[in-house]
Amino acid sequence: MVEATLVHRSLRSELRAMLAIANKEWIIFRRYPSWFVAFLIWPVLFPLAYIFPARALAGPQGLALATFSRLAGTRDYISFIVIGTTIYMWFNITLWDVGLLLRNEQMRGTLESNWLCPVWRISILLGGSLTKLLTALFFLTATIIECRLLFGIQLLRGNLALLLVSLILLIPCIYGLGIAFGSLVLRFQESNALVLFMRGLVAIFCGMTFPVAVLPHWMQIIAAWLPFTYAMHAIRAVSLSQANLAAVWPDLAHLLVFAIVLPIAGYAAFRFTERQARRTGVLGHY
Repeated sequence: MVEATLVHRSLRSELRAMLAIANKEWIIFRRYPSWFVAFLIWPVLFPLAYIFPARALAGPQGLALATFSRLAGTRDYISFIVIGTTIYMWFNITLWDVGLLLRNEQMRGTLESNWLCPVWRISILLGGSLTKLLTALFFLTATIIECRLLFGIQLLRGNLALLLVSLILLIPCIYGLGIAFGSLVLRFQESNALVLFMRGLVAIFCGMTFPVAVLPHWMQIIAAWLPFTYAMHAIRAVSLSQANLAAVWPDLAHLLVFAIVLPIAGYAAFRFTERQARRTGVLGHY
């Protein structure tokens, strides 16, 4: 009875700690209204950089869309691009926010004091991730509304339950990678080069604006080891081709594996950073 009470209190205290950290990150976010403006501009501005070249290559009457339609399974290249860029931007936001959360605390000079608090240290990252997940949901909602109003496209088509399952499975993949990335950034104290490398990897290998089938075989092998490849394919198939469960089940099965493995890998990277911090005192380094 006593042990059960202690465990219950410990879990409850960790939850309070995570909520306190999430609230702190939310207060910081609200202090910079321009961040809200960015979340309203980028869902439209970023896809246009790919939509206009695609329209030019397709020709005035879309005569060159036959090959694209055969490889992508749809002629709606605008929605195809918007779905890919939205997932890419979600991952990019996570890299900058969750991936640099510990590093930002270190540069503010508050990480050491937070590290000494009587809480599980992973709660520091998980608490901040809660706020970043909330802002990501705001970004996705803004994308859906603005694409409907400005582009005249509706992303929420097909089986909504399958779309929801695909997004839910993508969440632990993205934030598992974000936690692992944030731990390694804290260890090596370098962020910009790592962020550019990771988001470039997703943009090129996962078919952000083109079907993966056009890639060389060796690049398709690398794409098969990235969760975003399956998430983009599943969401596009459901939304644009009205695919059913049987059609997207292979993608969902791969996403499920990634949703289990990547959070574990993120926690392992965090534990590695924690052990290194004890030996080297890296938390106090700028």
